[in-house]
Amino acid sequence: MSGEEEKEIEEFLKKIEEQIYEEMRKIYGQKAIELLKSQVNRKRLEKADGYAKVKGTCGDTMEMFLRVNNDVIEECTFETDGCGSTQVCGSAATSLAQGKTILEALGLISADNIIKFLGGLPESDIHCAQLAAETLRRAIADYLGNKSAPWRKLYRP
Repeated sequence: MSGEEEKEIEEFLKKIEEQIYEEMRKIYGQKAIELLKSQVNRKRLEKADGYAKVKGTCGDTMEMFLRVNNDVIEECTFETDGCGSTQVCGSAATSLAQGKTILEALGLISADNIIKFLGGLPESDIHCAQLAAETLRRAIADYLGNKSAPWRKLYRP
């Protein structure tokens, strides 16, 4: 394949990508599209202070990882095998929690607040926000359990 052919293919793919995002803007807000493009906070944390893995009603699985210092969530990340909406909700939940105390995060994290942060979500995707909120709550619960019994981290999968 020549350099010119490669350039044409790249331009064609970029056009398709732009068309996909344009169609998505009709359904999702700009914030959701930005989070999907940038994959904010999507990574595993080794030796996390809090961890949870939850399977949603749709079959998507989400994992969340917390790094906590003096009860402040310094880093909050996630991984998922889910759809774009699940990815966006994971980014939103982790963004909302980062920099908050454990108590602030517990009071703030809900499907409704994730949806507000995103500027809306289609009715058919609300379960994705519920999955992200539940996964974060369980990661916080894991952190609190590990705080009172640090040996538990040794038996985490």
